[in-house]
Amino acid sequence: MNTATSSASTSFAGGSNGTKTSVGSARSAAIAAVTSYKPSYPPMNYKEEPTSQLFNANVFSKSTMKKRLPKEVYKKLVKTIEAGEKLDCSTADVVASAIKDWAIEKGATHYAHVFYPLTGSTAEKHDSFLSPDGDGGAIAEFSGSQLIQGEPDGSSFPTGGIRVTFEARGYTIWDVTSPAYILENTNGTTLCIPTAFVSWTGEALDKKTPVLRSMQALNTQAQRILKLFGHTDGSLVSSTAGPEQEYFLVDKNFYYARPDLLNAGRTLFGAKPPKGQEFDDHYFGAIPDRVLSFMFDAERELFKLGIPVKTRHNEVAPGQFEIAPLFESANIATDHQQLLMTTLRRTAEKYGLVCLTHEKPFAGVNGSGKHVNWSMGSASQGNLLDPGDTPHENAQFLLFCGAVIRAVHKFQGLLRSVVASASNDHRLGANEAPPAIISVFLGDQLTDVFEQIKAGGANSSIPKGTLTVGVDVLPPLPKDAGDRNRTSPFAFTGNRFEFRAVGSNQSIAGPLVAMNTIVAESLDYCATKLEEATGGDPAKLNAALQKLLTEIINEHGAVIFNGDGYSDEWHAEAEKRGLLNLKTTVDALPILQTEEVKELFTKYSVLSERELESRLETYLEQYVMSIKVEYNLTLKMAKTMIFPAVIRYQGELVSNCASLKMLDYDFDTKTLDKVTALVKALQDSIGELETAGAENGSEDLLAEANYYCHTILPLMNKVREYADELEGIVADDLWPLPTYQEMLFIK
Repeated sequence: MNTATSSASTSFAGGSNGTKTSVGSARSAAIAAVTSYKPSYPPMNYKEEPTSQLFNANVFSKSTMKKRLPKEVYKKLVKTIEAGEKLDCSTADVVASAIKDWAIEKGATHYAHVFYPLTGSTAEKHDSFLSPDGDGGAIAEFSGSQLIQGEPDGSSFPTGGIRVTFEARGYTIWDVTSPAYILENTNGTTLCIPTAFVSWTGEALDKKTPVLRSMQALNTQAQRILKLFGHTDGSLVSSTAGPEQEYFLVDKNFYYARPDLLNAGRTLFGAKPPKGQEFDDHYFGAIPDRVLSFMFDAERELFKLGIPVKTRHNEVAPGQFEIAPLFESANIATDHQQLLMTTLRRTAEKYGLVCLTHEKPFAGVNGSGKHVNWSMGSASQGNLLDPGDTPHENAQFLLFCGAVIRAVHKFQGLLRSVVASASNDHRLGANEAPPAIISVFLGDQLTDVFEQIKAGGANSSIPKGTLTVGVDVLPPLPKDAGDRNRTSPFAFTGNRFEFRAVGSNQSIAGPLVAMNTIVAESLDYCATKLEEATGGDPAKLNAALQKLLTEIINEHGAVIFNGDGYSDEWHAEAEKRGLLNLKTTVDALPILQTEEVKELFTKYSVLSERELESRLETYLEQYVMSIKVEYNLTLKMAKTMIFPAVIRYQGELVSNCASLKMLDYDFDTKTLDKVTALVKALQDSIGELETAGAENGSEDLLAEANYYCHTILPLMNKVREYADELEGIVADDLWPLPTYQEMLFIK
């Protein structure tokens, strides 16, 4: 290889001291930086500022409102927050003044209307409190109108055709039910006001508005059911959520040496490491010190923001972790979940780490989900999905539970579509996530009760037991009436349903909108049936309820499955039961344009047909763009990083063989032959992928998505297959990319 060719094929990356180094040495520099890492922040002192004093410290909470607002204004706000009453806008100036004073005392100089566009991320527009006073000075101002309404650009976010470029007006609207908070930065603080985001025509351009609408629909229908059972206090029924966030942590030096992680959030190349997760030694293992320091810091910030994080632990895959909060109102849980992901990412940077929330950043090990625990309840009735010790006697619970079963079966396709994305496709159906088939796990106790109902009436419940392990010094434990099932996408787990198919990187708003609305429809159906059957006579309720529950279990019991969701047998059985198996996003998203789904959302005023169509278009666009980015990265990395490294190694082998031949030594060309064959295969696969990318010219979004799903992705995987095989052969000092072994295990 001549000097000119060698120089032209060399890629460069910035070294740790700012000098230019070859990619091989850049990888070595990354390893050196990781292994010599020392924390740059002083340790936190929990004795000086206990955690109990931190919680809600940066939140304009109800207790803060009570101290700072006139009594009547406070009462009106609480009625809106707790009872869902209409907001009295005449109090806005008083509230704005109190929030401003509180925020300025916290060091705030700006306020921001925070909203959640269809990108699935968080958006914010910052404005200063300061205004010129006309005398050469400035005063801090914040009016009621500024609190209630903002005006960001309504055309620069994905709208799915609702707004075009020249139609720019959009509004943010204060959501009083989600508290304002202070976001801290090293150089200042900002008052953040959670808001809805709508177009000038009043159509929802965001994730929050449909959540609020769906919660309203659920409350309306749940009140009808409660009235049948004699509960007429009108206490607001709200859906609740507790999302379990899984994520990976990698050192920033590795992250910035991987263009695929940086741009796509997942590795597009990477051979399986010698050791993966097969020993099951990472799950619930001792948390590495550096990671634990990050967790303490992140939790501290989350506590300040009023986010009730409860659990942290190592997850199954090496380098994977989980954080989980307690239940909150679905709307607040959605806002807090976005804030939690932002906080994890920001805090990780302080410790030289990068937080990856992509569903499948590393092939061959478990991906990450966001199990959304969902329930509903009210202040007077408590959790409506709590079965008690004898669920066969709890008629109200059985009705609400039956309504959920009916809803999941009837709208199984919708539930699959709201967790569909290019990234989650890599996770669903693998052995770390539920299959794409939506089914309900009830457990032994509830399955038995519903089987009794089907047979004519429930008379008993499998009792809870006591667990002893044969060691005298260990106390006996209360034993649940049934086991849990981690392979089910929608599992009952004692007093809630856990929607396990949700992806780790997505907003939980879409799944919550779907769950709230389909259950509202099911409660509407049940209430109508019971109202007609009883005619207002409570004495007829039990017989009518038995008939209704029998009908539900007969017509919708096919969705109940307590077995192994990973097994091939279940896939065959599910098909016999008529359950959908929508394996990819392009299979699932068209469900949004079915008449059944359109009627569902329009009937309960959650989404208009136009708003629903806009979401289908937006999600298809996001799917196509995600894979386009990966396509471009695959070509660039294969051609400018992997191929040059392989050619260098091939050149070394050729040179070695030539030298041995000159010395009349015997030599073996097996390695050279294999590398040469793989180099050709890699070249051919790159060319094939490049040609396929140039051939796609469809203007139909669904057709384009299908092309990227069924043509481009398989060709990308083919390029990866040859590159990954070469990674296991090429000399380690020549390989340009941080390996799985390094990224997953060096912390």
